[in-house]
Amino acid sequence: MNDELAMDADAVVRHMRFGRLPERIRHEDMTAEVEAAQGGGGDIYTPENSWKFYSCVALDLGL
Repeated sequence: MNDELAMDADAVVRHMRFGRLPERIRHEDMTAEVEAAQGGGGDIYTPENSWKFYSCVALDLGL
């Protein structure tokens, strides 16, 4: 029996285009450690700036 794989034309094109998987990426290369800012760094609520974070469909549509 022949050990070669029998492929149709579409399978040959797919194999030429996607013949092998890309190199594996290590977990260490996908993550980064960053130190957090002391005291929250700006997570303080201020009523004067609360409008920046408020979202309302009626206000967005100008109703």
